Amino acid sequence: MSTGSIVIAIGGNAILNPAMGNPDEQRRMIDKTCLEIAQIIQRGYDVVLTHGNGPQIGNILAMQEECGSVQAQPLDVCGAQTQGMLGYLLKQSLDNRLRESGINRQVAAVLTQVVVDESDPSFDTPTKPIGLYYSKYRAQKMMEQGIKMIQDKKGYRRVVPSPVPEKIIEEDIIKDLIREGIIVIAAGGGGIPVIQKNGLLAGIEAVIDKDLTGSLMASVIGAEAFLILTDVEKVALNYGKDNQIDLDEITTSEAQRYVEEGHFGKGSMEPKVLSAIRFIRSGGKIAIISNLDKAVPAIECRAGTRIIP
Repeated sequence: MSTGSIVIAIGGNAILNPAMGNPDEQRRMIDKTCLEIAQIIQRGYDVVLTHGNGPQIGNILAMQEECGSVQAQPLDVCGAQTQGMLGYLLKQSLDNRLRESGINRQVAAVLTQVVVDESDPSFDTPTKPIGLYYSKYRAQKMMEQGIKMIQDKKGYRRVVPSPVPEKIIEEDIIKDLIREGIIVIAAGGGGIPVIQKNGLLAGIEAVIDKDLTGSLMASVIGAEAFLILTDVEKVALNYGKDNQIDLDEITTSEAQRYVEEGHFGKGSMEPKVLSAIRFIRSGGKIAIISNLDKAVPAIECRAGTRIIP
């Protein structure tokens, strides 16, 4: 893959293990992540980095729920809090990794708003699980307060709307920074969800899928590649079964067919594949899905799953 601009989307779990959850562990994982990103920058790529915020926004919500004397903040504000926190930690770590490698590049974290449609069906039927797992008793109490919950094998979780991202408000600022040779961290957690009426912006309670926003970001800045880093090396058919088939390279038509056949998990691999398809169909050259430890081999086409036109 030739060097050029690349959008890299990393999962929230890549920067905070939910099982550990302490600040020292978060910094350790961020340093590991930024070491991989620095190696990609060292190879000549102009990087825009975006990230998930699932564990982090879950922690904020849990703290609000436990502290009844403090007024809870809406989801858009919680999302902004995670953008600021993770933007600071990622920028500092990436600055240090670049300095250690002798790379003279600046890094900027941009607080990013993303426009969604308030008539998006997800507002009527929230399906995106976020935050911690709760007991049946605690979940019932929360549902009595109007909080929507779902149950799975591990317990009960809050579900929120996850509308499709339509426009990145700060896209021109991001483009200007890229032209100046600055490494950009933007649209963390899928972006701060906002609606637009008569030219004015207002926050709305939702959590946007970070891979869909990453795909939109890659399209609007004209990136050559879109790299999604997750917890598996390759996209697979029949995942976890004896007849699992790992995929090295597929076309968008093949990927769409596999989605329609139900090969990918709704809350895990499916949105990543759909985001890759969306990027390619909007003019992108290549999308790659791989795990964090294989980020460099993935951009060199030695690991991961490549989605092509």
